[in-house]
Formats: sequence, C-alpha cells, structure tokens
Amino acid sequence: MKSVGRTLLFLAFLSVQGSIGAELDIDDIKLPRGFEIEVYANVPNARSLTLGYNNVVFVSNRQQQSVYAVVPSGGANPRVVEVAQGLTVPNGIAFHNGDLYVAEISRVLVFRNIMATMTESPRPDVLDIELPREGHHGWRYIAFGPDGKLYIGIGAPCNICDRDDEGFAQIWRMNPDGSGKEIFARGVRNTVGFTWHPDTGEMWFTDNGRDMLGDDLPPDELNRAGRPGLHFGYPYCHGGDLPDPEFGRDCGSYMPPELKLGPHVAALGLQFYTGDMFPAEYRGQLFIAEHGSWNRSKKIGYRVMLVELEDGLPVSYEPFAEGWLRRGEVSGRPVDLVELSDGSLLVSDDHGGRVFRIYYEDD
Repeated sequence: MKSVGRTLLFLAFLSVQGSIGAELDIDDIKLPRGFEIEVYANVPNARSLTLGYNNVVFVSNRQQQSVYAVVPSGGANPRVVEVAQGLTVPNGIAFHNGDLYVAEISRVLVFRNIMATMTESPRPDVLDIELPREGHHGWRYIAFGPDGKLYIGIGAPCNICDRDDEGFAQIWRMNPDGSGKEIFARGVRNTVGFTWHPDTGEMWFTDNGRDMLGDDLPPDELNRAGRPGLHFGYPYCHGGDLPDPEFGRDCGSYMPPELKLGPHVAALGLQFYTGDMFPAEYRGQLFIAEHGSWNRSKKIGYRVMLVELEDGLPVSYEPFAEGWLRRGEVSGRPVDLVELSDGSLLVSDDHGGRVFRIYYEDD
C-alpha cells in the first residue's frame, strides 16, 4: 500500500503543477479549415474515454477517484452522471458487451449492465486477475481488442529499470473474465493509449520515453504490434536506435517504432478515424492526444496530432488541434480520444476538466 500512497502524493503534485496556467479561450484552438471545436461537457479531471451504447461516453477521473457518464440529452448540453466514486486511481476504462470495466492500480472492476444501472450507484464485480501494486506508472490503460480480449498496460515502476521478470513494462491480454492471461508485448515502458487498425486488426500504441536524458532524447514512440511476443526495447533501447546509458544493448534485437514522436510530449490516447463527417482524406488516418511535457525546459505537446498513413505506414506527423499551450502557459492537456456515431471526435482534457467535440462543417 505504500506504493499506492506514493502515487497519490505524486498525482496531488501533478494537480498542483497543472493548476498553474492560462484560462482557455476556445478561439485559441487552431484547426484545419472547416473544422470547429466546442466544449461538449464539463467533467472533473477528464481522463480516459470509452463509448457505450447510444453515444453515451464514459469518462474516468483519477484525481477525484470517480467515473462519469456523459449522456446525450437531445439538446446542446449532455447530462453528466457520476457512475462510481471512492475508487483508487481509476484511469483505464473499457465498455464491452454492456459492461463497464474500470482499472484501478491493483485490480479491475466490472460494472455489469451499466447502461441500465449507471444512476443507481452500482456495485462492481472484481475481475479475477492480480495486478502489480506499485504506483509509479501504475495508472492502467485498458481496452478490448477485435479478438474480444481485454488488454492492460503494465508500466515500468520507475524511470529506468529492468523488471521484466516481475511482469512490468508489458502489455497483458486475457479473456473478459480474467482467465487465460498472457504477455502480449514486452519492453513497453509506459503505454497510456492503444487501439487497433480498422482494416488489419493490428494493435497500435503510444509509449512514453524515459526521462533524464535531456530535452530532446529520447522520442516518445508510436508502435505497431502485428503479432504477440514482440519486444519494443525498454529499458535497453529507446526510439529504435538509442542504447540506454545504463542498460544499453544492440538495438537491432528489438522492434523499432513505426514513428518517432516528439521528445517528452507524453503521447497518450489515439484513434483511427473511421467516420464520414470529416473529409474523405481523413478516413483511416490516426489521431494522437499529446498530454504535454512535464520536465522539459521548454514545454512541448499539449495538442492533438495527425499521423497520415500510406500503404499502412506513417508518412507525416503534424498538428491537427493546437493552442492549449500559448507562450509557455497551459490551458489544457489532451488525454484521450473517441469517435461518436456522427463522425465527430471527442477529446478529454484533465487539466481543464472538459471534454471537447471537434466537428466539420462544409463552407
């Protein structure tokens, strides 16, 4: 329990640091021509997003230890419902077959038939799976893959260390009831976002690079796991070609990233666009939420990036929505992304306690 306590203190520190910044002017957010952004809902410390039935969006909150539902009301302002409270760092959430899965540090809760019970303070089941209790990088990210399996990121309990034999720096997968657990990927320092390509079914995930190698090294990573059993380098190699000063080995032994992202941008949630609202050239492209650097001498990130792919490979990495960082002052920190049925894109912001909606209108 000491490690959980340290994590809560660390989160409190980040909350204090994050509270120092600028007020948001929605007009400061710059988007490509034809795109608009609005505040869709106010949700305290809005973190991970998952889409339920009928465009109900569930939102985690790891500061106030709650989970919320944003329920469309038929008008401009959806209703925000507190579904659960008193949890322990409930960062990762996933909706599957009518049930809401919520990952705390050391366990996964399942709220059965959540669409019918969300206003009744439902009591969850506890999934029969044991997770590490260490708090450092212990806020989980979870999602269900196209294979129907539950995937869980198990971050390294440190900045840099080798604890693979204890189950760290890995992505696990298992059946929805927690049985059949296996290690899907190794050498993943801290992924707080993964998704699957809508055509190939391959997993794509972000990974946050280690700290204390200076402002510009190493890069964050966008990785692709086309099959189970791959090793992505941590702690031996960063960015595909940078041996670690302490643990370094031949980088050729590990999977390189599909794309090097900005250094310390804290790339988190990502979403392949499959809707029809945006212009056709956006279909099948990848959006990434960058939470923003926390210890770089000059801040970077704090934006939503667009990665364009051709023949399944990234060919560009450019800002799509930016303006939450202006002249060194922070007014928002994007965390996660989800696509609504109308093709608009939601973006959570734990700094401002908001969920934004990005939509497109023809001139």
